[in-house]
Amino acid sequence: MNLKIVLPSQVFLDEEVIKITGESLMGGFTLKPNHIDMATAIAPGIMSYETISGTTRHLATDRGIAIKRGSEVTIATNHAVHGELGQLEKELRHMLTATKERERSTRTAVARLEAHFVRRFLEF
Repeated sequence: MNLKIVLPSQVFLDEEVIKITGESLMGGFTLKPNHIDMATAIAPGIMSYETISGTTRHLATDRGIAIKRGSEVTIATNHAVHGELGQLEKELRHMLTATKERERSTRTAVARLEAHFVRRFLEF
């Protein structure tokens, strides 16, 4: 089956694989070629896949969506990184911290916009 990992700005991975293992919001999953078609939300975590040559590779992904349709598996996520397991755990922590910072910054900006709107409305 073909695994394609898509980031907002590029195709991160497009490779023939035998098996994919990862974490969804409902728990772990493993996809093989004869698995039924499905779609699931993936949780931030470490995903692994086995290549045609039998090599197991690991990568860290942010949250996203995984869709299996026929022999195609497409994963859309904001961030993904290849590496060894120890390195990936550090990278995953870094991704989660960056996501929390972006969310905090966004909440602050929205709060400022709301306060500005209320002030302007009261002046009106």
